[in-house]
Amino acid sequence: MAAPILAYEDLGLVQGAGWLFRHLDLYIQPRDRLALIGRNGAGKTTLLKLIAGRIDADEGRRVIVPGTKVILLEQEPDLTGFTSLADYVLSAPDAPAHFEAEAIAGQLGIDLTREAATASGGERRRAAIVRALAQSPDVLLLDEPTNHLDIAAIEWLEDWLQRFNGAFVAISHDRTFLTRLTKQTLWLDRGALRRAEIGFGGFEAWTDQIAAEEQRAAEKLDARLKLEEHWLQRGVTGRRRRNQGRLTKLKEMRAERAAMMGPQGTAALAIGNDDARSKVVIDAKHVSKSFDERTIIRDFTFRVTRGDRIGLIGRNGAGKSTLLKLLTGELEPDSGSVKLAKTLEAIVIDQQRSLMAPDKRVRDVLADGGDWIEVLGVKKHVHGYLKEFLFDPSIAEAKVGSLSGGERSRVLLAREFARPSNLLVLDEPTNDLDLETLDLLQEVIADYDGTVLIVSHDRDFLDRTVTVTLGLDGSGHVDIVAGGYEEWERQRRPEAKKGAIRAAKPSSAPPPPPRPARAKLSYKDQRDYDQLPARIEALDAQIARDEAALADPGLYARDAGAFDRLTKAIGVARDEKETAELRWLELAEQVEALG
Repeated sequence: MAAPILAYEDLGLVQGAGWLFRHLDLYIQPRDRLALIGRNGAGKTTLLKLIAGRIDADEGRRVIVPGTKVILLEQEPDLTGFTSLADYVLSAPDAPAHFEAEAIAGQLGIDLTREAATASGGERRRAAIVRALAQSPDVLLLDEPTNHLDIAAIEWLEDWLQRFNGAFVAISHDRTFLTRLTKQTLWLDRGALRRAEIGFGGFEAWTDQIAAEEQRAAEKLDARLKLEEHWLQRGVTGRRRRNQGRLTKLKEMRAERAAMMGPQGTAALAIGNDDARSKVVIDAKHVSKSFDERTIIRDFTFRVTRGDRIGLIGRNGAGKSTLLKLLTGELEPDSGSVKLAKTLEAIVIDQQRSLMAPDKRVRDVLADGGDWIEVLGVKKHVHGYLKEFLFDPSIAEAKVGSLSGGERSRVLLAREFARPSNLLVLDEPTNDLDLETLDLLQEVIADYDGTVLIVSHDRDFLDRTVTVTLGLDGSGHVDIVAGGYEEWERQRRPEAKKGAIRAAKPSSAPPPPPRPARAKLSYKDQRDYDQLPARIEALDAQIARDEAALADPGLYARDAGAFDRLTKAIGVARDEKETAELRWLELAEQVEALG
């Protein structure tokens, strides 16, 4: 185990009338890839600021190796007083060289000459990333780094972090981002901090194990109130089991929608009877739209049926908002037609959360200041309804302006989902939400009786919610795929993915001369082709077993040698698995070429 480069001992911080957290021990090693997980309001952002030295703790000791550069990428960068994005980037304490900043900006697709005052949320986020990365940090602290980024920028950031030689700690609601990148997890829960030597992919299994242990202990003490609090705080393990049933239903809906759509790539929906025709809520035929001689949407034909969950994805500027406005009738097409069902009642939840007034109380927003709110025709007490959205009922008296970004988003969702509707339009709904609220949002969408249109860059969220994906590439063409992000990506770039896998194994040697064609694989190649899948599966199982053993919070104190052996074994197994996968892919391509 490498020596920490930064650590906190017995950390405590007072917030308001009490302790936000106390007696926390935290350490960061040189190559850590840490996910920091916790509910909105648990203190994740505050903890990052403490690690960065931006604020001082009320208790505890911060120890850092001299010369270690710690850089914080804030969730909401403050560009006040800066003329351009370049001024902001180059004003960093360890100001990067201009050419370094420009190089990163070019790869991220951001023009640093843009005026800071008029920059969009996505441009501000990209500028903040350029500023952070260009300072060459040893420890990089990332607070919701994927907010306001499109999928292309998120994937670029993932690639950069995979090559990064330092340590990072990431707060993110993006499950795909965390699963791909992290190897250790910090869980901030009810003022306590736990660490596990597993990435986010193993987080739910680990926390379920802890929850089960706490429940057994609580039952022994007959502490039912504690159990109820835990049920609320954890977002309910049982919800995850119910979601498995919902995911099964979603797959069935996707299969049914694929059959209705016909061959991949065709937009028309064949309807053979009056009952099916009556289910159409939006009927777009040969729709085209241009701005300033640039074609945004070209010859788009698609029918949205009752109960569809439609996801719109594509890079920033590709035309997602334009297509959304066309489908909802807010914008007229240049050619073609869009017909909406006369009975449509829409709820639109936009990126700016423009409906929330900061000076109003939560009670005012939900129930016009009263005690009762009508939820889809049923009266509910505002305190009980707040519990359904994972709030402590006392928050009813809080001002909206005092809430965190995630809490404001949750209040807005609670307000809007109470209204009767049959069309729900969500524009980047996952920004600022914690993972438990995302689970809740997925659950509400799955149970919603109407049709849903979702614009999102959250790949995991799309995979868990939508039945059809509309993918925009910026040229005016719209891909129509039955399924979520994964299905769209698989159908969009199969050859590009193969090339990326081959490119992952660099070599400075010149390419070997072409081999003479042969009618079949050699004996060794055939043996590897047949046996490697089982070996990869065995390595997966070994890694899972070792990671589960490492998740024991007392292992290091009890047996440091076993901790080190397991850590090394996981690294060796991951390397062997990657080599085996690359080898099998090469052989699979040969088999395909041989027919």
